[in-house]
Amino acid sequence: DDPLYAPRRGYPNPWVEIAVRTHLPLIGHRGQESLSRNHINVLTPTVLVALPGGPGTASEAALAVRYRRPIVAWLHDRGEIPNLPDSVPVAADLPAVQRFVSEKLGFASGTG
Repeated sequence: DDPLYAPRRGYPNPWVEIAVRTHLPLIGHRGQESLSRNHINVLTPTVLVALPGGPGTASEAALAVRYRRPIVAWLHDRGEIPNLPDSVPVAADLPAVQRFVSEKLGFASGTG
């Protein structure tokens, strides 16, 4: 057994409703490389909402920009995701996130 492909301890965390299990082992700072499942995470949804996080979250945000996927960061401060690409907009409250998502989904009212 290759430890690179072994399931990580504690995965998925208790908040995950649908675990995306792949053979792709790279995470964190290496999340933009071809063997990272972050590509699947970014290319699957219609709109992405980034929450406070670390290098893996920053990698996903950078991939969203690279793949031209709509993304908004729900943060009080950009520093909650170190290295967040400058082109990712930040929404400080839920109504702003809802407006962004509604607009990207093509809803006219913003209430979905």
